[in-house]
Amino acid sequence: MRTREEAIRRAAELRELLWENSRLYYVDNSPAISDFEYDTLMRELEDIENEYPELVTPDSPTRKVGSDLETQGTGENAEKAVRRDFEQKAHRYPMLSLANTYSIDEIEEFSERADRLLEGTGFSYCCELKFDGTAICLTYRNGRLVQALTRGDGVMGDDVTENARRIGNIPLKLKGNYPEEFEIRGEILMPYEDFDRLNAEREENSEPPFANPRNAASGSLKLADPDEVAHRGLYCTLYHIPAQSLDFGTHDKALAAAASWGLPVSDKRKICRNIAEIKEYIDHWDTERRSLPYATDGIVIKINEMDAQRTLGYTAKSPRWAVAFKFKAEQACTVLESISYQVGRTGAVTPVANLTPVQLAGTVIRRATLNNADQMEVLDVRVGDRVFVEKGGEIIPKITGVDIENRPDGLEKPVFPEFCPDCGTGLVREEGVARHFCPNSEGCPQQLKGRLLHFMSRKAMNIIGGEALVDQLFSRGLARTPADLYDLSFRSLMTLEGWQERSCQRLLGSLQESRSASFEKVLFAIGIRFVGETTARALARHFGDIDSLMSADKESLVSVPDVGEIIAPSVMEFFASERNVREIERLRAAGLKFSVSVEDTALSAALDGRNIVVSGTFTISRDEIKELIVKHGGTNSSSISSRTSFLLAGVKPGPEKIRKCEQLGIRVVSEEEFFAMLPGQIPAIPKEILEPTLF
Repeated sequence: MRTREEAIRRAAELRELLWENSRLYYVDNSPAISDFEYDTLMRELEDIENEYPELVTPDSPTRKVGSDLETQGTGENAEKAVRRDFEQKAHRYPMLSLANTYSIDEIEEFSERADRLLEGTGFSYCCELKFDGTAICLTYRNGRLVQALTRGDGVMGDDVTENARRIGNIPLKLKGNYPEEFEIRGEILMPYEDFDRLNAEREENSEPPFANPRNAASGSLKLADPDEVAHRGLYCTLYHIPAQSLDFGTHDKALAAAASWGLPVSDKRKICRNIAEIKEYIDHWDTERRSLPYATDGIVIKINEMDAQRTLGYTAKSPRWAVAFKFKAEQACTVLESISYQVGRTGAVTPVANLTPVQLAGTVIRRATLNNADQMEVLDVRVGDRVFVEKGGEIIPKITGVDIENRPDGLEKPVFPEFCPDCGTGLVREEGVARHFCPNSEGCPQQLKGRLLHFMSRKAMNIIGGEALVDQLFSRGLARTPADLYDLSFRSLMTLEGWQERSCQRLLGSLQESRSASFEKVLFAIGIRFVGETTARALARHFGDIDSLMSADKESLVSVPDVGEIIAPSVMEFFASERNVREIERLRAAGLKFSVSVEDTALSAALDGRNIVVSGTFTISRDEIKELIVKHGGTNSSSISSRTSFLLAGVKPGPEKIRKCEQLGIRVVSEEEFFAMLPGQIPAIPKEILEPTLF
């Protein structure tokens, strides 16, 4: 069992890992870990937050759906032709994610829980394939396609209507007795045949191939040229009509109706009456899916009856009436040709196995992560070994074993490097930490470039560009630190290969716009270890300016909400560095904000001293709700306690939070009541159009 200090440290590490890998998966289409590894990390964070509820943060990945709304793709498979300026529109019904499992035992628990809660209702299950693509929400009005939105962050999505119109099997006009207006949701896929053709074309053009069909589909859906979208061979399959849009009584009847209107609904679903039939369906498709022309990675089990779905309700990010069973990763055997060592932006060194190319789960695998020195020791892996590789459609699979019985003679154990492979500095490994780190944070090229990318990211300073730009600037000596970016000139940018006048003007314009970013954004952007968006906001609001923060002692820091025994020393260590202080002065001279400005200050004291927990879906985003609380003097909390002033409950609030409020006698406030507390209240959209639903 972890101590509280260990839990704080590990939770911070997990949040950073999960958000970074969520960005790589949803935004860059360049995942760095397997689905299974990501799900394992998520489960570990959930366990920590269950054990220590006070460590739950509002921006925890356990509380939010992954988002594809970032504007800067930076991964090696990010497409140059992808648009970054799609109009973002609100989903009429939020698109949530699915709880998932790799365990049949947990499917049995799901079934038993449904039996217990729906006793006597005679419900059934609708089992379907889980397609490995990118989510889409289509709206039809008077039989014609009028809108197509990506999932985005579940509340807002990118409007990709023109591109969706070029996907061959999405009908522009329906047939039969269709409703006047409705939404239907599904997945955009790229069949294996089109995936192979596309990658062959990219290799001929010296472009990096896509990692897998899912990444190719996601990137293709956001291309700037609709004609190129048509060329990509994308395929749509639809699997859900929100009950708030059309209620047919059962999920299966809704899909049957959609098929009659000419919509591409999967015909692989099956109605099951019990867990035995569910298992039979899973076993069948675990084998038969290999004959399908597109990628699938599991089975989705849904309660079929709409009334039963409403009874079971939702958690903060997923429905209680559905669960995804993920297939066990496929396995292949190949030769380990060499081991390379990669340095991350935090200095962590990760060993990567370079493999003889092997076909696995529809893609060619050339490398796999070895995680750390301990994992290499456990596997007893050696260059020249035949190794077993598993993956479930991800770019960097995992080596799970070694064929030791057939090991060639004379293979030597690899020795983990003592020095950084990027800058040559001696590596360190803190006690109780699995990874080796390069301590040369001020001179290691990979770390410096990583910090530039973080500073430029959308959630930080939102400066256009990505990894390719950073590589160019770094290699030419034009930028090593964020402050260097503000010294860039039109003349210096025009020296970069491939740059023209418009590119230079766009980057310089983006840099100018970034000068208006709030103090809390700047504080997050400078990259203090463990200081995420929420903590940066809390520090900015508490201290008001950078000078007060830099001079703060530990006692002052730990008194700030979201700052504890791990973060406080990290903040102090950052500002103890003369190099960091000089960097801040340069950024200040460049015109960045290092104090809370008038527009960032409180709008009123209406919520002064009130500790508020937010739960459910609202007419505006959760982030906007929480911003209003802060600007009117209140504080946000993630869990109900005796210190909670009230629970602000939107549509479908967490039932556990409601029960705890009842136990502690804490008031539950509706969205309308909340706005009535604030001066200059805004009208709320009727709740009936905000019922959340599964994508």
